[in-house]
Amino acid sequence: MKLFTGKHAGRDVAGRIDGEEAVVCASGAGADRAVLSMIEGGPEAQAAWAAMEEERVPLAEVTLSAPLPKPLRDVFCVGKNYYAHAAEFHSSGFDSSAKEEVPSAPVIFTKPTTSVCGPGDTVLGSLDPTGTVDYEGELAVVIGTRAFQVSREAAMDHVFGYVIVNDVTSRELQKRHNQWVIGKGIDTFCPMGPWIATADEVPDPGALRVVTEINGEIRQDAPVADLIFDIPTLIETLSRTMTLLPGDIIATGTPVGVGIGFSPPKYLVSGDVMRVTITGLGTLENPVG
Repeated sequence: MKLFTGKHAGRDVAGRIDGEEAVVCASGAGADRAVLSMIEGGPEAQAAWAAMEEERVPLAEVTLSAPLPKPLRDVFCVGKNYYAHAAEFHSSGFDSSAKEEVPSAPVIFTKPTTSVCGPGDTVLGSLDPTGTVDYEGELAVVIGTRAFQVSREAAMDHVFGYVIVNDVTSRELQKRHNQWVIGKGIDTFCPMGPWIATADEVPDPGALRVVTEINGEIRQDAPVADLIFDIPTLIETLSRTMTLLPGDIIATGTPVGVGIGFSPPKYLVSGDVMRVTITGLGTLENPVG
């Protein structure tokens, strides 16, 4: 299934996508948390959604939001997780996180829930006082079942699905504070969407391709197979000491081609348009304001 949250005819709706139609499974009060509730409900709730149908409306008439507009917890993110990007970031002068060019263990940080916004929403670059806004197109994993001390071999059993995330970043704030939360946690700096594709629709996430365009120019283009630490390793690492919950989101990292990789850096400015496309997951487009 492809699961969405959004607005139609002035009301909140959520449901699944069937071709060019939106099948509404929940509407009105609480619809903005309906997808999360369905994930938390487990296989029975998910099977019920597959058969549920309040109404069908043209997908083009739905204004999509982030499929999880109110995540249960902060978004878990992985830094420097593609080889070429690790080198690009390490040599940029903005990497205050470590001495290593290629991490020997996953670099983990979080983005607050208040940073989440949806397709078409304006990313408020104006909130960055340093004018060093950058883009990072990423594949994100949505956890489906509670996971604690999960082995790498069993990790994929805990995956509910996949969604596109853009880990928008203030590079100067990231560097200035010697950690990444402030530079990456700015309101609206975590666009997400346009939908969640359930795991059965993505039999091999490594075969997916991440493509990021800025104003129509392709800046990033890489297969997910190029990850340094793959999805099972990330789930094993995170769950070794903490419990992952249904609905948790893990952004797996960005490929080479971010703005600071250019000389001089190509920072985003008001009026720029970011487009992140991942095979089978649609396109996440956001203007910068």
